Amino acid sequence: MSTSFIYHAFGLRGYDYVRQDFIAGNIILKVQPQDELIRCPCCHSRNIIRHGFAERWVQTVPIGFKPVWLVIPVQRVGCRNCGVIRLIDIQIAEPRRWYTKAFERYALALAKKMTIQDVADLLGVGWDTIKSIFKRYLFRRFSRPSLRKIKYIAIDEISVRKGQKYLTLVMDLESGAVVFVGEGRSRETLIPFWGRLKKTKAKIAAVATDMNAGYIRAVMENLPNAAIVFDRFHVVKLMNEKITQIRRQIFRELTSPLERKAVKGTRWILLKNPENLDESRDEKERLGEALRLNKPLATAYYLKEDLRQLWSQPNKATAEKVINDWIARAEASEIRPLRVMARTLATYRFGILAYYDHPISSGPIEGTNNKIKTLKRQAYSYRDTEFFKLRIMGIHEAKYALAG
Repeated sequence: MSTSFIYHAFGLRGYDYVRQDFIAGNIILKVQPQDELIRCPCCHSRNIIRHGFAERWVQTVPIGFKPVWLVIPVQRVGCRNCGVIRLIDIQIAEPRRWYTKAFERYALALAKKMTIQDVADLLGVGWDTIKSIFKRYLFRRFSRPSLRKIKYIAIDEISVRKGQKYLTLVMDLESGAVVFVGEGRSRETLIPFWGRLKKTKAKIAAVATDMNAGYIRAVMENLPNAAIVFDRFHVVKLMNEKITQIRRQIFRELTSPLERKAVKGTRWILLKNPENLDESRDEKERLGEALRLNKPLATAYYLKEDLRQLWSQPNKATAEKVINDWIARAEASEIRPLRVMARTLATYRFGILAYYDHPISSGPIEGTNNKIKTLKRQAYSYRDTEFFKLRIMGIHEAKYALAG
């Protein structure tokens, strides 16, 4: 082994190879700092007095499956210029860390492709070591994303723990990056985000969100010129909840065995889009039978299907006529859940129709939510909330199977 080898293999610039040993499956390389490294760590002066040395062991990138340790005599120097007495900067490792910068880069490259536990097992180190390396990278890369060019954002919440534990996410809809993660799902949760956004003077054209009153108020207060677009996914989801409520109420009130049999087990069939019904399981026939035998259920189902067409109209004026007609029909049905839905649509009509001015939705953030749920489930939750939030902010660049 030579000085040239340790430079090309481990990036040790400014070091001379001394000797090697093999201890308990580890490769131990003794190296010596060259004179160019023996300088004041503060002012970098060579006008120094040597005061002995301290031996330092640091782990570097492995050779095959063999861990490699560098043993370095770190010179203590007294500077005649600035007067300090300190150990020299060995440059290849940060102070108080037992691994080199090269090891950190190597571990990080693996962590971008593998799980943290896999990397830890491969390198023979603790999970916490790889996590801390990954966390520092995520913090440098994602803790303060640029907001200056953002035009469209989506706001949504995700449940991260039982007991009403939520995180609020803000996504840049053009890049797909989560630019803010806050704890909770109230208006106050977004205060830090608005503060950062105002400093950038970004011009937000529209915000996609659900009908969370706190989010709506927060957007109106902080982005008075931005349009609020209520996501179609949440509107349809709300309608599906009404369908389920109606079906359950009807089933409880039915006395005829034939009618109860027709309605029983149709929950998911009623919520499916007609084109997704499974013919091999006779879902079309079962749906038709349930609707034929129960008029209120049929009314609710056909209103649900009509509501889906609201977002496929040729223009906003036509869409407004469609939603007004839908509200009138739902009110006239005298079915309580449908009338409640009608009042909801009437209240939030402005945001539903805003889709025709800004055709955005929170669909991308829903997809990210699914990735986050996978991340949380495979990692068996995260005790380090800051680390979890940083992983969420970097999740759009993940190229590996999500896990802890």
